[in-house]
Amino acid sequence: MAADSRLPNFRALNPAERLAHLAQAAGLSTDEVALLSRPGALPLARADGMIENVIGTFELPFAIAGNFQVNGRDVLVPMVVEEPSVVAAASFMAKLAREGGGFHTSSTGPLMRAQVQVLGVTDPYGARQALLKHRNEILAVANSRDKVLIGLGGGCCDIEVHVFPDTARGPMVVMHLIVDVRDAMGANTVNTMAESVSPLVEQVTGGSVRLRILSNLADLRLARARVRLAPEALRTEQRSGEEVIEGVLDAYTFAAVDPYRAATHNKGIMNGIDPVIVATGNDWRAVEAGAHAFASRSGRYTSLTRWEKDARGALVGTIEMPMPVGLVGGATKTHPLSQLALKILDVKSAQELGEIAVAVGLAQNLGALRALATEGIQRGHMALHARNIALVAGATGDEIDQVARRMAQAHDVRTDRAVALLQEIRGGAR
Repeated sequence: MAADSRLPNFRALNPAERLAHLAQAAGLSTDEVALLSRPGALPLARADGMIENVIGTFELPFAIAGNFQVNGRDVLVPMVVEEPSVVAAASFMAKLAREGGGFHTSSTGPLMRAQVQVLGVTDPYGARQALLKHRNEILAVANSRDKVLIGLGGGCCDIEVHVFPDTARGPMVVMHLIVDVRDAMGANTVNTMAESVSPLVEQVTGGSVRLRILSNLADLRLARARVRLAPEALRTEQRSGEEVIEGVLDAYTFAAVDPYRAATHNKGIMNGIDPVIVATGNDWRAVEAGAHAFASRSGRYTSLTRWEKDARGALVGTIEMPMPVGLVGGATKTHPLSQLALKILDVKSAQELGEIAVAVGLAQNLGALRALATEGIQRGHMALHARNIALVAGATGDEIDQVARRMAQAHDVRTDRAVALLQEIRGGAR
């Protein structure tokens, strides 16, 4: 039976109680529960095998965003992030979205690009034609290096050739291998293929191959999400749903036309996406690089999302962006908690994982825009940040909630104020 992503009163529970609820909802074993309940889930010996010069491990909070419904399926979303309000905002927006059917997603095939740079040619357009003529030979050489991928239905399926006739280093020809990497992120696969075809490329063009490397602008590997919210789902105590929608549209338009606003707007989107990517052991730097390059594809940096109002007055949000993620290879197979995160998500393909990630990004973006259009971003954010400040001040146990609540109610979230409140609480307890 699929897990119910609604997590009633989840925040009111303590971590152990939340974990017990999750274990039942996601069908976790005793050993899997133990991984989440104790520090040091990544053994030092395994960490030492993952990267070089290891001296220890570094932990971040591992949380679950609730209420997500994607293509009719309830999804529990693992998120690894240090910033307050991210998980709460995503979960609340997902709760509002459920009323309209949740998030609807789709994606293209898992196609990645490898680039082969050719220099030293005097006839770059002639070299391009020669490479295209030898397309089948190039594909055969590339595919000879990964029989397992071919057996899974993937492999190098096409080439593109781009010409830059007037660079500072002379004419440049860049051949792209287009590779179906199936459920892998694909970096190692496409890099190996690019290296394997280089001798043939030099033979065909008469030039010299320099760089042979994947591109993180995975513009052939796109994930999309859509959400629709009726005005009544967005109303607040102070504003009607119609007013909130107009405010969201104004805030979105600002990001669409101004790159200074777009940078912060898109950072908010990645606040939702990155924690999912980190939790599942994927390369969040690659996802970030591709996202921001894709946001600039028109020649001007702009919003990754679009927000509109349909004929019935409902708010409709969409997102489309590169999503180079995998279920196999790298930390997804070596980090115990990454494997556990994938089990909690219950995804069957890398494409499904990418679609869920962009749905979370869309929810996060809506949360920020709704806050900006109503109470301002600081009220909710600082209320949650108050817990961090209380911890910094030395609060423990029930003191954390007491100090945080009093600072939030007074709209005065400062470390010195937290210290004063803590002294007051402890003085009254004596």
